Amino acid sequence: MKAFRFDRHGGPEVLRYEDVPLPEPGPGEVRVRHTAVALNFRDILVRRGQHAVKSFPSGLGTESAGVVEAVGEGVTDLAAGDLVATVCRPDCAYAEARIAPAARVVKLPDGIDERTAASMMVRGMTARYLLRATYAVKPGDTIVIHAAAGGVGMIVSQWAKYLGATVIGTVGSDDKAGLARAHGCDHVLRYNDFAEHVREITKGKGVPVVYDSIGKTTFENSLKCLAPRGILASFGESSGDPPLVSTRKLGNMGSLFVTHPSLIDYTATRADLLETVNDLFSMVASGKVRIDITQSYPLRDAAQAHRDVEARKTTGSVVLIP
Repeated sequence: MKAFRFDRHGGPEVLRYEDVPLPEPGPGEVRVRHTAVALNFRDILVRRGQHAVKSFPSGLGTESAGVVEAVGEGVTDLAAGDLVATVCRPDCAYAEARIAPAARVVKLPDGIDERTAASMMVRGMTARYLLRATYAVKPGDTIVIHAAAGGVGMIVSQWAKYLGATVIGTVGSDDKAGLARAHGCDHVLRYNDFAEHVREITKGKGVPVVYDSIGKTTFENSLKCLAPRGILASFGESSGDPPLVSTRKLGNMGSLFVTHPSLIDYTATRADLLETVNDLFSMVASGKVRIDITQSYPLRDAAQAHRDVEARKTTGSVVLIP
């Protein structure tokens, strides 16, 4: 099969599209022939070296959807021909097929196709744990979501509106502001002065939670948005790692909490995974959350897709098609 590999960290040019063996599934595993692969910003961080790889050469990507081709010994709830999606490691999703542990593979319900599934699994499950577990959004809450025109941001905004929240989103351009509003944001701010405006919108009270995937350039002002005992959920670092912050400073700013939640911890067990994904599927199937695939690329053009994402030329979800 064809798959992407890289043997050193760097820019998109380190990615190689090459022939690799197609293995048989072992016990507890399935082989999935891909029909759609998601591009997540984490993939870019892995390629750059901001997230470690176990060894070189390394594959890339964790999220994909397709058709089960074969099942290994002991797998009883999946069969050849099933339409499925999976999010799992090791990184190997940028390929025509993959081997995945059956415990991390879920069947797709009627009404959700493979491209939609691939584009929403990580983003949608991330939105779900942020809104339902990291901080449980309640009717009447006002929240801040950064990168509101991004894949996670658009899902968070729609879901939070369904939960009864007022949504403040931040974006980097006028075009993205319109997209954020169309997906549920009540207020849309630019990154350079959002803290002051959040305080104005909340009449000085601040917000109980800020969901921040930007990192370095937004971290300090995100803290300034929070009400006493508020939570800064820093779940990404597209601008680089946030600065160090002392616990004394958090106390002086109102006994604030800072956390770095991770999907792998919120879906650590099969039961956690199914609860999360079934909630997501229900929201999408009912139309309460709309998944927009705004860009797709042939899988072989993954390096160009990386360039476009890094240049902020994309919005929403980006899907690679084998």
